[in-house]
Amino acid sequence: MKSKGLFDVISPIMIGPSSSHTAGAIRLGLMAQNIYNAPVKEVEFTLYNSFAQTGKGHGTDKGLLAGVMGYHVDDIRTKNIFSITDIKYKYYFKEDLSRHPNSVDINLNNEMTISGNSIGAGEIRITSINGFSVNLAGQYHTILLMYKDKPGMISKVSKFIQDRNINIASLHCDRNEKGGTASMYFALDVNPQDEIIDDIKNLNDVYFVTKIRKLD
Repeated sequence: MKSKGLFDVISPIMIGPSSSHTAGAIRLGLMAQNIYNAPVKEVEFTLYNSFAQTGKGHGTDKGLLAGVMGYHVDDIRTKNIFSITDIKYKYYFKEDLSRHPNSVDINLNNEMTISGNSIGAGEIRITSINGFSVNLAGQYHTILLMYKDKPGMISKVSKFIQDRNINIASLHCDRNEKGGTASMYFALDVNPQDEIIDDIKNLNDVYFVTKIRKLD
């Protein structure tokens, strides 16, 4: 288990006022951008529960947008993000007791919806991507792909990684139905070479693949 230092317990160095509502929001937006890995022209945020109730006062709305723009938790531009951005943005606010108190759905360009939670002290957890279950905290470099569910895909992708002597920290798979669309992601100890992504893209029945940078 990774040990935590004093500053991990207190909070990250950040633009305030709240580690969970501000720093966590920035990191959720930044992680969403890392996953989507393409220019964002429009974004919709659906905030739930505590995020919805107190988010504006704590800068959650600004933090989410700043993260999508690639800003980090200590970037003072976050405070003026609405006057800086050229991204079209909308916010929705909902109550849903089945969701985490600090929860958000981030829809990017009407192409990808990423859901996540701010769990305290600036730490975050991405819980789903386009409806597929994930558990991403930004602690590892990650390869994510979506593909047609069929035998042999795990071994093929694993071989591309192992052939380059990269250790796999964890592997997670999900699917909507047998033979339907499936997702898979590998958490890795090092940043993988771009050639691995190219190899995976060339596999038959791969719909989407991206390399997700770990958060600082």
